Amino acid sequence: LTCLSNIFIVGVRIRGSHFGILYCFTKLIRIKFCKISTAMYYLAFICATIVLSWSSTIMGDRSVTGYLEEKDLNRLREVFADAISSNDLQAIYYSTLNIKIDDENYSAELCSSLKALHEASKLNGYEKDFYYIGSSKNLVCKNKLPEALLGSVYAVFNTELSSSQEIYYRVLTHKLLGVQINELTTTKIAKTLQGLLKKDDSITSLGYAFNVAGELGTAASFVADRVEDAVVQADEVDGKMLQFEGGLSITALVVNGIFRVTDIFKKPTPLNPVQAVKFASYFLNRRSVQSAKGAHVLIEALKTLSGAGNSAPICIQLIGNGQLQADDPVLNVVVVDLLGKPVTPSPKTVYGKIILKKDNAVLAEKVQLISKSSDKTVYNAQLSTYKPSRGVYFAEINVDNTFTQKLQFKVLGRVKVHSLEVGVTDSDSSSTVKKQSIIYPQTLKGTLKADGTQKLLLKSVLIDESTTKVITVQQAFVRLSNVQSNEEIIFVAEQDSNKAYKFDMDVGLHGADFRYKSGIYELHLIIGDASVSNSFQWHVANVELKFAHEPDTSKKQPIRSTLPEIEHMFRPPEKRPPRFVSDVFTGLCLTPLVLLLIFWSKLGINFSNFTFAPSTIGFHLGFGGILALFGVFWLYLNMFQTLRLLIPIAIFTFICGNRLLRHLHAQRVGKSSVSLSSAAST
Repeated sequence: LTCLSNIFIVGVRIRGSHFGILYCFTKLIRIKFCKISTAMYYLAFICATIVLSWSSTIMGDRSVTGYLEEKDLNRLREVFADAISSNDLQAIYYSTLNIKIDDENYSAELCSSLKALHEASKLNGYEKDFYYIGSSKNLVCKNKLPEALLGSVYAVFNTELSSSQEIYYRVLTHKLLGVQINELTTTKIAKTLQGLLKKDDSITSLGYAFNVAGELGTAASFVADRVEDAVVQADEVDGKMLQFEGGLSITALVVNGIFRVTDIFKKPTPLNPVQAVKFASYFLNRRSVQSAKGAHVLIEALKTLSGAGNSAPICIQLIGNGQLQADDPVLNVVVVDLLGKPVTPSPKTVYGKIILKKDNAVLAEKVQLISKSSDKTVYNAQLSTYKPSRGVYFAEINVDNTFTQKLQFKVLGRVKVHSLEVGVTDSDSSSTVKKQSIIYPQTLKGTLKADGTQKLLLKSVLIDESTTKVITVQQAFVRLSNVQSNEEIIFVAEQDSNKAYKFDMDVGLHGADFRYKSGIYELHLIIGDASVSNSFQWHVANVELKFAHEPDTSKKQPIRSTLPEIEHMFRPPEKRPPRFVSDVFTGLCLTPLVLLLIFWSKLGINFSNFTFAPSTIGFHLGFGGILALFGVFWLYLNMFQTLRLLIPIAIFTFICGNRLLRHLHAQRVGKSSVSLSSAAST
């Protein structure tokens, strides 16, 4: 039971909720280390049966919403055409494989450049050998291949091959040259491949092994047993696509390979229908590929999936924009394979179930779509007998009870003006409303007049032309445009409780919207809807509006010359005192210093107590340095630069000054003690 539960968890994670249990059932039969009792066997069988019943509904949806259209093929041809003129040997090979060069001179020129491109290529040796020989064969070059190249290619199987990728390219290179590999060598290569897969079973390695196994014959039949191991490595994207790690090239390599190897060795189809649809969706999502190799593998993968037998998905798609006219609602559907070709064998029955999107009401349970005689891919159904009303519908298309697709389309209705009334009344509504009826598409004769004390009224009822029922549209506007200036203003017409569209404008209150510009205005009714085929704009009447305030008619003349240059105005400098005042102030500041020097010169300087102790010299040097630093600060430095220099000088000066003062104090104390002792002795 533990074994069953573990395999169930693995199965669900690998295959998804619908195929997990079925995967478990097959695994339980194959494993040898689990002893399966009869009860457990029946339990697994019941689980598989349930899954099959679930998957029968899922497997019915075996169609995709797109295919490789002609415009896509034309764009891919342009990719091939551009790649031919490149210097990429790989791109040239895939381009010449898909398009033919009619210009013999250009073909010969390209042939002569292959050798140089081969030597300059940075690809692996076995890859560029393959592309060189393949391009030469595609172009039908008359130039002989270099003997050294051929010799190395022929002798390659006498050496050890390093990967399944190298085996793939080497074997296909021999095939391009028309060289038959003998049975002994084939067996040797198959054994080498088997050993390499034991060391490296990555998805890339398996992909190349699948593609080369068919060339090696029965000796490589073991590769077909690895298909399931490769499929379970697929990554699911948004629940809609499957891909392998490595992108388009690797995914196409593996998908092409698993179908090729299972077909050659008569194994079951490697992909179930749901997986085939998800892989097809991934490839179709990569239709915008820009490289020659990507374009080639994309086309090949879609060809492979189109020929996948019972697992092959098809495309069911609406033709046109999905809008049907109410008077002739013909539903046209295209049924093709992934390449846009007719499905083989041709579908026997194509039916559709028509459902109204708004309330899921079924309009028609089983509508038969008939193939056109001129185009076997197009199927149509006339829906007029079901009298579809205006709205959005779903068509659940069923092809041969196997392929289904849910398509959305619209049935466009025709709107009709049942009635329209327009009039002018006083704003206080004390007087009766004088309304005039107008028939579409006529314009009211004469001109309505309204001033700032009155209101302009409009009321219209819209109906569906086919059902004569009152309808609601997405857009209902009233536009008033000035006849002289062509200025316009648009109002929204609102629906009342009776679904009639009403427009009520108080002229006095809306004067600012018109810039108080009196005059004659054209009154238009604009009706639009995405599900209406005859949206219209109707000139209903002319209205003369008169506002209490007249607008300023003066118009600014447009400037058509160079604007004057903008000059930046700096703040004017502050007034400074006269030069004489500045000089007098400077002199007064220097007066104490001058007096000090004069007094020193008169009195003299006492150097008797000056010592040449380090503290004395250091203090005076530090003090002088501080004075010099302030002078430099005044001329060059800023405050922060000065502080960085002042701090070490000040500390040095402080220490030296402290020691100097202690020394002077000690001298003074010593002198006083000596004088006291001498006085005592006397």
